[in-house]
Parts: sequence; C-alpha cells; structure tokens
Amino acid sequence: MDLMDWFQKGIPADEYINKMKENKERVQQIQSSFHIQKDEASFLTGLQAEPLKVIVLTEDWCGDAMLNVPILLEIARHAGMEVRFLYRDENLELMDQYLTNGTSRAIPIFIFINEQGEEKAVWGPRAQALQELVNSKRSSLPPLDHEEFAEKQKEMYKELQDAFLTKRELWQEVYRSIKTALAERLF
Repeated sequence: MDLMDWFQKGIPADEYINKMKENKERVQQIQSSFHIQKDEASFLTGLQAEPLKVIVLTEDWCGDAMLNVPILLEIARHAGMEVRFLYRDENLELMDQYLTNGTSRAIPIFIFINEQGEEKAVWGPRAQALQELVNSKRSSLPPLDHEEFAEKQKEMYKELQDAFLTKRELWQEVYRSIKTALAERLF
C-alpha cells in the first residue's frame, strides 16, 4: 500500500479519541490547555501553502502519544491538516517502515504527506528534550534483574506521566520539535 492508502485506512481524530480506553481524559486535558502562541501564525499559515495530511501510528496506552497527539492536533487545526490514526499493533507493515533507531516500534510516529501521498516529513516518537528526560530517569533505575526494578520502573512512568501532564515547558518542547521537523523538510 502507498501512504495515501494508509491515510485512507486511518480513523479521524475525533473517532480515535472517542474510542480511547486509556489516557482519554489526559489527552483531552492537554488538548484543552495547549495553545499555540499568536506569533506562530506565519509559520502555520506557511504550512497551508502545501496542504498536508498526517498519518499517526499510535496506541492509546502510550504515554508519549498522550502528550504528543494533542499538540499535533493543535498544529493540524491551525495549519488545516487532516489527521488520521492507525493503531500500531494492527498496522505493523507500515510501522516497520518507521522503526526508531532501525529496531524499535516506538510510538507515536507522525508521517506528513502531501496531496499526492508523498512523504514530506516524519516525526516521533518524542522530542529530543523529552528523550533526555526519559534517559535521565531510566539511568536511575536499578538493574533489570534487581528485585525492585519493576516497582521503580512503575514509579518512573508515573513521574513522567505527571510531568507530561503538568509541565507546559515540555509541551513547548514537543511543539518546537514538530515545528523544526516540518520546517526542515518543507521550507
């Protein structure tokens, strides 16, 4: 299948959010609170010059998607992009074309395509600043075979989720990262 076929297979954002079983309220919380600054209008208007569509590979349990999807949706709203969602685990043929570091099925992955279905930019699974935060938290975990590993990892995920929900500077990092990926490929 080509990318336009994958896009057509995807479900619209509202349907995806309505079907969410995990993180729905958190996605909606960020979605209702994140707003793009007025001084970004020229960048977003520039994105409308070449209409884009976005394929989002994701799963609703994913903490990175909980943060990144609402920010993408706000960008898309301002830039006139249509967004469609595909569940990673049901679409491995596409997912395996967008592996992180060539090995990991990390999500979300945002594939920006033009009206002809040509890939214009790809972003994901997380902004570099957030990757550094995650790496820092992971470095403090005990070894994998340590008896407290599972408990400490669960605590780490909770801390990250809380940060993703409350630290607006992280939201801005995600926005800047997506904006940079688009600007590098489109302008």
